[in-house]
Amino acid sequence: MTLPPSRVRTKLGAPRAELTFVPSKREHTSFVIMGAVVADDGPSGVKAPDGGWGWAVLFGCFIITGFSYAFPKAVSVFFKELIREFGIGYSDTAWISSILLAMLYGTGPLCSICVNRFGCRPVMLVGGLFASMGMVIASFCTSIVQIYLTAGVITGLGLALNFQPSLIMLNRYFDKRRPLANGLSAAGSPVFLCALSPLGQILQHEYGWRGGFLILGGMLLNCCVCGALMRPLEPPKKSEATKEPAEKKVKKKLLDFSVFKDGGFVIYALAASIMVLGLFVPPVFVVSYAKDLGYQDTKAAFLLTILGFIDIFARPICGMVAGLKWVRPRCVYLFSFAMIFNGFTDLMGSMSVDYGGLVVFCIFFGISYGMVGALQFEVLMAIVGTQKFSSAIGLVLLAEAMAVLIGPPSAGKYAI
Repeated sequence: MTLPPSRVRTKLGAPRAELTFVPSKREHTSFVIMGAVVADDGPSGVKAPDGGWGWAVLFGCFIITGFSYAFPKAVSVFFKELIREFGIGYSDTAWISSILLAMLYGTGPLCSICVNRFGCRPVMLVGGLFASMGMVIASFCTSIVQIYLTAGVITGLGLALNFQPSLIMLNRYFDKRRPLANGLSAAGSPVFLCALSPLGQILQHEYGWRGGFLILGGMLLNCCVCGALMRPLEPPKKSEATKEPAEKKVKKKLLDFSVFKDGGFVIYALAASIMVLGLFVPPVFVVSYAKDLGYQDTKAAFLLTILGFIDIFARPICGMVAGLKWVRPRCVYLFSFAMIFNGFTDLMGSMSVDYGGLVVFCIFFGISYGMVGALQFEVLMAIVGTQKFSSAIGLVLLAEAMAVLIGPPSAGKYAI
């Protein structure tokens, strides 16, 4: 923001000097409403193209988001086979999904350091190999603990090394269209959930859980393809005269803890950590809950399809709404409403005792779940800006990790 120059005159009326007011970086942030877009005005900032190759990046982010969020829920279709083979309880198998999600969240700072050190593309390529390798090794496991370590820890780490860098690249390629891009990429989660759940049932029926894990491991190699799409943005070339001296270059921090000085970031991290404690419980257990009420497997599985179908449309629509010029400066309030709506829906769903009630619950949960999914990272990007986003997202995911780890197993141990 630069005010027009004004002339300061002496008593004789002669102009003395031209004064131009340019706010400092700290003064600049005071003009920004919480939830509005923070400009990337750093010395290393590159203007987001808002299109072009960005659409390929968006497609890759769509695939990665789908695998990262849908995979922990999709593997739940193999739980009955695992219970039968290893003689364990349902809460024991639920640890697989929880460990996957905990690795996705808990390794956030590690991913931030890797991205800041090596860049997004190399990290994603290695992550794709880890994700695939974990599921392939899991297909040969002989105990549930071994599955925790392979399908849980190794695959979870691989998905984490893909998920976080893909969001960082999406943030770099989109600015004006960023809310829409976030909504479209977030739609990958319900799309893949609708596809992977029935696919998992088919694989289990045809090849057993071991063959299913092996095939899913091969599918996860597509994460490497998505990583190859993440072409880094190159800053404009500078002439020799305009290049900064080597001694003046600021060393980039591998993990920037200065984000904790921002009150908005601290509030966001606390609220998000509380929210995810129960956010993933309904998608993991709604099918089993319906079966416990006496409904057939096909009718119970159809509830997950309803939830995913509603979620598919809720995310991009919410992204479009958040991009409106009179909504975007206040998108943090829309995100707050989404969290409250999601919690209220969970409370109402716990009172459902028949199939009709569960269908209504899945419809409203799909709407609220989609709103949260479309807005959570858009709001974080808006609070901290592009330069600090790679560190901020890692620290937020770490804060959420413990809640993600204990949420589903606790719900599996006690009645929902």
